[in-house]
Amino acid sequence: MAVKWDGGHSSPVLCLDVSAEGLVASGAERGELALWDGGGSPVAQLRLPQAEDVTSVVFSARRPGTLYTSHGETISVLDVRSLQEPLQRFHVNEEEINCLSVNDTDGFLAAADDSGAIKVLDLESKKVSRSLRHSNICSSVAFRPQRPQSLVSCGLDMQVMLWNLQKARPLWTVNLQECDTEEESQQSAGQLFNPPLAHSLSVASCGNIFSCGAQDGKVRIFRVTGARFERELEFQAHSLGVSQVLFMPEVYWLLSGGNDGKVLLWDISSSVGKQQKSPAKSLHRRKAQGAASGRKDGKLSKVASNEHPGVVPKLSIEHGEKVNWLSCAEIKGSRRVLVADQTSSVSAYPLPEP
Repeated sequence: MAVKWDGGHSSPVLCLDVSAEGLVASGAERGELALWDGGGSPVAQLRLPQAEDVTSVVFSARRPGTLYTSHGETISVLDVRSLQEPLQRFHVNEEEINCLSVNDTDGFLAAADDSGAIKVLDLESKKVSRSLRHSNICSSVAFRPQRPQSLVSCGLDMQVMLWNLQKARPLWTVNLQECDTEEESQQSAGQLFNPPLAHSLSVASCGNIFSCGAQDGKVRIFRVTGARFERELEFQAHSLGVSQVLFMPEVYWLLSGGNDGKVLLWDISSSVGKQQKSPAKSLHRRKAQGAASGRKDGKLSKVASNEHPGVVPKLSIEHGEKVNWLSCAEIKGSRRVLVADQTSSVSAYPLPEP
């Protein structure tokens, strides 16, 4: 059962993040920002200037008292110990920002926007060090852990890109529509009407595995090797678009949230835990492993995925509302998934232990 966190907002909550110290930040429509303690009580609130929707919040990795927020075309830097006027403001994006990401060293901040641009700020010089670009709305950007110069991005152009800050062009690009095989395209009669517009990215703590959630309801898992990445796994996760994906710390457990109102937890460790040399053999092996693990759990009753019949959710939450954002927090010694949706509440659900 969900525990509802109320009293922080009067508008729909759009984004969430959790600091290293366990403080939760949430941003909502009309410029609303709230901070919560681990028990779900609001401890501070602020309305940002111009009452523009707060679309992304992210804590500094090195300084958990520093919070970066995007609202409209502006990035504000806040001190959560005294939630007042922003310490700094950056206006480097030309259109509304959809996603922020800060790297491990707190040296660079990336802001992806509706024009398709990703503006990378050097936080020391406070200047734009790189301008990267998609051909349509850039919906998500994420720095890779342990690789402060490397980031991945995705957008409504159906492109997933790997970047290095030393270069202005992407190192590697995959078009999600083209990476589907002809056989898969034939199986999916609705493919033309439901193209794989990419909505969300999350990189695992190892830095080499990342996930992408798309409008066609699929979750795709990629492995980075050097200056390129390859599709490692793909499965039908939701009946409508996947709005959010989130790797949990330290393990290959992945949360996904969809427009179908479901929040699902996937254990993909048996599929991506070891790198295989032959894609064909590894695909066959993953199918076998997945089917075996499915039988063992006794859950292999009805699975939507044709590609990987063994990929079944470890946990299925019927949240009931379209998911806007997911985050994970340690609360009183146990993990919770925090869900933001079309309401003014944050929902907290218990998660199983790894």
